[in-house]
Amino acid sequence: MRICVIFNPSARGNKARRFRRWLDGVAAECELRPTAGPNDARRIAAAAVREKFDLIVAAGGDGTVNEVLNGLGDVPDGFARARFGVLPLGTVNVFARELNLPLRHEAAWKILKGGRELGIDLPVVEFAAQGKVERRYFAQLAGAGLDARAIELVSWRLKKKVGPLAYGFAGFQALAERQPKIIVRADGRDISGELVLIGNGKFYGGAVPVFPAADLQNGRLEACVFPRVNLWRLLRCAPGLLVTRKLPEQLVRRISAARLELSSDEPVAFELDGEWVGNLPAAFFIGPKKLRVVVP
Repeated sequence: MRICVIFNPSARGNKARRFRRWLDGVAAECELRPTAGPNDARRIAAAAVREKFDLIVAAGGDGTVNEVLNGLGDVPDGFARARFGVLPLGTVNVFARELNLPLRHEAAWKILKGGRELGIDLPVVEFAAQGKVERRYFAQLAGAGLDARAIELVSWRLKKKVGPLAYGFAGFQALAERQPKIIVRADGRDISGELVLIGNGKFYGGAVPVFPAADLQNGRLEACVFPRVNLWRLLRCAPGLLVTRKLPEQLVRRISAARLELSSDEPVAFELDGEWVGNLPAAFFIGPKKLRVVVP
């Protein structure tokens, strides 16, 4: 089996240094492809598909996962031609947790070499950018409103110092702004809210199962719509999330559908897998069991 591992050689910190030392030890078992900048992982993944690698591995966080995933999608029949694997090295690693992968790279590597293939649903979004229709794939989650705006505002220098807490600081900044109304259309009905979270899997932001009904193989996306977003309502959610790991259902509305259309009368940002992408309107839908992943 030919394996291509795509990684960021400029990543810093003790975790990144340990990974580089370990990577040198497995270099004989795979082809190592370092990235040189933003979106480079996407280009490298597309090239690896064309070079007929059997397994293409994203070594990094959810942002790297998303780039590599879209690289596979850039090649005709790319998802059929290569399997997808993850070596979790990021801050949160939501998709790796969803696949029940160990967060230690040594254990994850053993699974990538000897695990089983699983066909899971592949979500995609279509939206307009610079006068043309763009299509982007995502692995795990999407959001429109407060969370995407917070990602826009994140200080990457602060993130390097304090990790996930940087998102909390940016979230308070976003919360101080006025929250525009978002319209969600699915199966002929409309629901409005100020924050919309969309899940292919159960987890959002780590180990929090915001989408308890989600299934990676049921051909549907789960949407959690918050009619209002303010500090008081978020504080009401906090005890449940911390103690029972559940959202207070009286504060949210839920939709399950194969296609979701989001729009707003005002500029509203949306994100995919924790990375800011663009502004609404956008249509989110599913490619049933289109992604071949390696799991325990």
